[in-house]
Amino acid sequence: MKFFATFLPMKDAQKSVDFRAEHLDYLAQRRSEGKIFANGRFVDGAGGLVIYMAESEAEVLDIVQQDPYVVKGARGYEIHEWDIVTEAVLPDKK
Repeated sequence: MKFFATFLPMKDAQKSVDFRAEHLDYLAQRRSEGKIFANGRFVDGAGGLVIYMAESEAEVLDIVQQDPYVVKGARGYEIHEWDIVTEAVLPDKK
């Protein structure tokens, strides 16, 4: 299994608001399939990051191109294979 850091740069802030629920539902589906290591938005409004787990970049490209944010033109995408050195242990959120 490989890791792929996928930057989703903001293209249209209003579309990001409009299609947020669809995007999050889509990510929840991919998470339930074991395809997502981590995800989140950038607080400066630049977009977001999803770290996918997959066998190939082609597999991630297929997943990303079905994301409602990408389909509806809210976000662009940049995919980079990520050579993870260590997995962080995060404290429980309260």
